[in-house]
Amino acid sequence: MNKVQERSQEVLAIRNLHVSVGEAEIIKGLNLTVNPGEVHAIMGPNGSGKSTLVNALAGKPQYVVTKGEVLYEGMNLLAMLPEVRAREGVFLAFQYPLELPGVRTWQFLKSAVDAVRTHRSLKELSVREFDRLLTEKIKIAEIDSELTKRSLNEGFSGGEKKRNEILQMLVLDPKLALLDETDSGLDIDALKIVAQGVNQFRGPSKAIVLVTHYQRILNYITPDYVHVLMEGRIVKTGGRELALELEEKGYDWIREASGVARE
Repeated sequence: MNKVQERSQEVLAIRNLHVSVGEAEIIKGLNLTVNPGEVHAIMGPNGSGKSTLVNALAGKPQYVVTKGEVLYEGMNLLAMLPEVRAREGVFLAFQYPLELPGVRTWQFLKSAVDAVRTHRSLKELSVREFDRLLTEKIKIAEIDSELTKRSLNEGFSGGEKKRNEILQMLVLDPKLALLDETDSGLDIDALKIVAQGVNQFRGPSKAIVLVTHYQRILNYITPDYVHVLMEGRIVKTGGRELALELEEKGYDWIREASGVARE
C-alpha cells in the first residue's frame, strides 16, 4: 500500500490522549478512530471532557495536550498551529459562537475561503464566484442573506448564530467537522435546519465528530457510532440505540458497569 492510500484510511486517529486545562487533567487516556464517511456522536455527563476533546483537536491554546498522539489523515495534528489545522480541513463549530464587531460576515467567510484555497495552491475566488457559492449554501442553511452583511454574530439570535456556524462549515467544506453542542439552545425548527445542514455536508470523504448532551439531534442526524465519555475516557460505544438508552436510563448504569466513580 502506498503512502497516499495509507493516509486515506483514517481521517482521525487518537491514541492515549491526555489533555489538561490549567492544573486539572480533563482527558485521561482517550482513544478514538474516525474513518471517512463516518459520524461519531460523543455523549456524557457534564464535566466528562466532551468540549475539551474537540477544543484540543482544534488547537485552542488553553487546552494543553500532555501525552498521546493525534493523527489527521496520517499527519501529526498536534504539531500544527490552529490556523494550519483549519486550512488543512479541520473545522470547529463553537458551543458559544463569538461575536466579531466590525468584521462583516461576508468578509469573514470570503477571507477564510481564500486562505484555505491559497493553502491548497488554488487561486482565490472572484467576488462573483464567491457570491454564487455563498448563495447556494445560504439556501441549505436557511439563514437570512441579510445577516451576511452584518458583523459576524453581532446581534444574532442563538439560533441564527448556530445556523451561521453551519453556513461556515458548508462554505469552507472541511474534511473533519467538530461540532461542539451545535444543538444547544435550539428550538425544534432551528434544530431541524441545523441537522439538515449537517446532513447536506455529510459525505463519503467527510468525517464528523458531534458533541451533544441529548439524543434529540440524533433523531435527525443518524450517527454511525455513539461514544459515552466519562472521566476523560470513552467507556462505552454503540449505535444510535445507545443514545436512546441513555435518554431513558441516564448515565448511572454505565458508570456502575465501567467502574467510574460518581463525581
